[in-house]
Amino acid sequence: MNESRSALMEGTEDAAAIDFGQLDSEIPQKPTKHPLAIACHLGFRGLAILVYLLCRFFTDSFVSSFVTVLLLLSADFWVVKNVTGRILVGLRWWNYVDDAGQSHWVFESRKDGDSSEAGIFWVALVASPALWMLFLFIAIFTWSFQWAMICTIALCLNGANLYGYIRCRLGSKNSISSAASN
Repeated sequence: MNESRSALMEGTEDAAAIDFGQLDSEIPQKPTKHPLAIACHLGFRGLAILVYLLCRFFTDSFVSSFVTVLLLLSADFWVVKNVTGRILVGLRWWNYVDDAGQSHWVFESRKDGDSSEAGIFWVALVASPALWMLFLFIAIFTWSFQWAMICTIALCLNGANLYGYIRCRLGSKNSISSAASN
């Protein structure tokens, strides 16, 4: 019995055996350059959606739910517009009013950076308004007009960022470097 067992063991030594998990470690994992920016980009969006979905189960107060979701949506809007758009994809947009009272919109872009970070940015930027639109339809069809108001605000804030970044990506004539030199 021992001889047959040792013969089997000897046969396996010649074969190229791969340890469990060894194949995964050979695939190069490219770490992102800006993990905190990605966490903020996804975090505020995810928290706003999570709180919206779960707040009905934890509190009966619509006002506290409204304020919490609105604060998360506002933080998400600010972070995406002022931080993650610039860091992850090199895009930014803003509005200013000149001395004559005319409103001017500025859309800027720089050359493409990390494609994995850009993919995360764009998927979250497009998926979030789509989810809020779904929540809005559900709220309207269930006659929950208070919750529809939250969805409308979320859709406006997320839609404004989406519109601004699409304009930056597709229609920007200014680059960040030329704006910095002015």
